[in-house]
Amino acid sequence: MVSRRGNTKRASGHALTLPHRLLRTAVPALRSVVFATARATAHASRASVTLASCGVLVTALTVPASANAAGSKTLVFCTEGSPAGFDPGQHTTSTDFDASSNTIYNELVEFRRGTLDLEPGLATSWDVSADQRSYTFHLRRGVKFQTTAWFKPTRDFNAEDVLFTFNRMLDADDPFRKAYPSSFPYFSDLGFDRNLAHIERVDDYTVRFDLKQPDVIFVRNLAMNFASILSAEYAARLSAAHREADINQLPVGTGPFVFRSYQKDALIRYDGNPDYWRPADVQLAHLIFAITPDPAVRIQKLANNECQVSAFPRPADLDVVKRNPDLTLVTGVGFNVGFVAYNTKHTPLDKTDVRRALDMAIDKPAIIKAVFAGNATVASNPMPPAQWSYNKQLKDAPFDPVKAKALLAQAGYPNGFEISLWAMPVQRPYNPNAQLMAQLIQQDWATIGVRAKIVSYEWGEYNRRAKQGGEHDAILYGWSGDNGDPDNWLGTLLGCDAVHGSNVAKWCDPAFNALIVKARSSSDTAERTRLYEQAQVIFKQQVPYTPIAHSIVSLPASRRVKGLVFSPLGSHRFDGVSLE
Repeated sequence: MVSRRGNTKRASGHALTLPHRLLRTAVPALRSVVFATARATAHASRASVTLASCGVLVTALTVPASANAAGSKTLVFCTEGSPAGFDPGQHTTSTDFDASSNTIYNELVEFRRGTLDLEPGLATSWDVSADQRSYTFHLRRGVKFQTTAWFKPTRDFNAEDVLFTFNRMLDADDPFRKAYPSSFPYFSDLGFDRNLAHIERVDDYTVRFDLKQPDVIFVRNLAMNFASILSAEYAARLSAAHREADINQLPVGTGPFVFRSYQKDALIRYDGNPDYWRPADVQLAHLIFAITPDPAVRIQKLANNECQVSAFPRPADLDVVKRNPDLTLVTGVGFNVGFVAYNTKHTPLDKTDVRRALDMAIDKPAIIKAVFAGNATVASNPMPPAQWSYNKQLKDAPFDPVKAKALLAQAGYPNGFEISLWAMPVQRPYNPNAQLMAQLIQQDWATIGVRAKIVSYEWGEYNRRAKQGGEHDAILYGWSGDNGDPDNWLGTLLGCDAVHGSNVAKWCDPAFNALIVKARSSSDTAERTRLYEQAQVIFKQQVPYTPIAHSIVSLPASRRVKGLVFSPLGSHRFDGVSLE
């Protein structure tokens, strides 16, 4: 048996305040959320609705007038979009995870901030059987679930919470699965729904996962956001009131911040968790997500100290930040890839020569210059060069519109064709301006007779349609690594298990998939590397998508912010962050 253990730190938190400028817009939003919360509380909790609701509202109305006051401990984060919900198991984007799993919840195993290294979370240690099919987790004692206006826990975290979290995703008849519009996409993308035989409660603080087939990356996958642990006691109260869907809107977790209220397209409000099991990580008393889709407005708010951290700057904004002595940039090489995927279920994109032609017609260096202002490198593989098993021998097809047009004629389309090209409405670590990138690709494809109509939707709808409906022909998408393993790029994005989820190319190649499945069952890194390198060869031959760029990621912040670290996973975490 293999065992891994770790330690935790302890310290005390501090009080903080809400900016007056934000308060003017926040109070109406908070009031509407308070009333919604009060209605939910009447069904979901025995707590007093009136007092709980008033408590939330009074907090908003009595904060000091400015976040600039000495000793202020309110941090405002200018984020780019509204989350689709607050149940991490139901969603897949960093916008959702920043608002939920990175603030409200914990996983059994976690990634140490700023690294791809595993550390104990709600499990203090774990044992792995010799055949890699049985994983036993020893749970942390004394961890408390958060107290909110709609739920007051009567017990600490234990094995029942782990069983509820995963059984609701595993059991198709579970009421919490039926309550959702989606069926836990990451869970199925990773093949958990097919490979997880059952979860057993050994005792109150021990659980065992039994798999049908060996999976050497199982523990790393459990450190991903979708595996955040929810409260079984809270779920039971919601279920008794037939309000299962509320778990996605009124979340309760064990994490560093307690969710208080949310107004779509306006703000999300959190308080520091006074009962957090790692108290040293709670240095903020209040955390505000100010939802600001326009990147220029985000940078302006940062310069005016209306927010202290800003997500996803445009390349043109970086010089503005560098020239401001009150601001700084937290920067790192992004563990990501931006790409344009081809829906291989649609004609004529089901033909390899057509996909190869579209690939060869894209001028990647021009995109790097125009979209990324040079803050990226050209991508040729479906994973970044920093990922172990990256196949260095593979080379991109040359940019050659003449040959691309000949390939189209060979495929039966001498006059080209019409397709849709979907472009994201938001900035992502792997694509700071999808609309501009779409326009450049549209122009490139026009030279070979392909007429692309650019389509976009609100970010949540964009994701839902791309993953579940598959309406798109070509789509701009991308990925930031979730767990540091090659399977996260090849299996999650390109495997047959993920064709109804994150595999937006809807591509299922039996030879490719067999290599991925075999690699998951091997504990020999050299063997896994060989298998993944072979899989990348098939990818380059079949071209289910065209890799465009690996970006350099920058996070603008006030110099007053301390402890903010660059995440290779593309997340924004505020545990361990403080304000001077």
